[in-house]
Amino acid sequence: MSLHPDIQPIVDLVNAGAAEGPPLADQTVEMRRQSYRDLMSLVPPGPEMGSVKDTVTDIEAIPVRVYDPKGRQGGVGGVFVYFHGGGWCIGDLETHDEVCRQLAHQSGSVVVSVDYRLAPEAVFPAAVEDAWSAFRWVRREANRLVGANLDAEVPLAVGGDSAGANLAAVVAVMARDAGYPLAGQMLVYPAVDFRDPNRYPSQAENSEGFVLTRETMDWFEATYKPDPTSWMASVIVANSHTGLAPALIITAQYDPLRDEGEAYARVLSKAGVGVTMSRYDGMAHIFFQLGPLVGPAAQAVSEVATAIRKALS
Repeated sequence: MSLHPDIQPIVDLVNAGAAEGPPLADQTVEMRRQSYRDLMSLVPPGPEMGSVKDTVTDIEAIPVRVYDPKGRQGGVGGVFVYFHGGGWCIGDLETHDEVCRQLAHQSGSVVVSVDYRLAPEAVFPAAVEDAWSAFRWVRREANRLVGANLDAEVPLAVGGDSAGANLAAVVAVMARDAGYPLAGQMLVYPAVDFRDPNRYPSQAENSEGFVLTRETMDWFEATYKPDPTSWMASVIVANSHTGLAPALIITAQYDPLRDEGEAYARVLSKAGVGVTMSRYDGMAHIFFQLGPLVGPAAQAVSEVATAIRKALS
């Protein structure tokens, strides 16, 4: 299947911008961040919420945005912790505001979006440290966040896209190891393996022309500076995946990360973890944030929202 007609104009726009702009090596990090913001400005605002609150955790002072959807009854449901994508170097609360609103609206759950530190200002493992710290804060504050006063723990799930899905997968391992119950992990085209990219055919097949290029991935890695052998970067090499939370893994046909995401689904399944695997044909990297513009993207957001609702019910 060729690129879906809904996403083709956006891919063309990204490719034209790349051709007309300065070479990647000549761009500053702030230029890359602004380009991402500009691209996401094409997406119209998300649905109204009952409340949206920006706050800072009192564990490591990490900015977070809390979405409480309209019509949600206090004390019902749990909390979904979301980590945005952007190669650990770009992206923020604003670039992912619409999709977080949609997830809260459609799942009927509180969503907490985490503004973890970015590279090069803070290289690996700073993003992991912030993700884990923010998760622990949400766990401690969960009763207050959902407006409940329960003896039992409020159910929690984690998720994200791309780099954010990497962080969510790592947090799922850390939560298991710490004995913290986790209801689910929703991973959208996760980056799970920094080892030799040649092991995944999609890295070569989709290396150019589909938004996320090999050159861009190399730039992200050189800026983030992960240790490829560490499971906190390459979560696929964790010592054990047994006992992890059930996972929904979404991939895109024209995405360099397609094959490693699907490989991670197989690793989890082999370890006895319940896994739902969904590949969206005709889609390219970044499609998940384009729900208002791209039909299959809206379907993917609804699939994740449904998984959140089921996990947290």
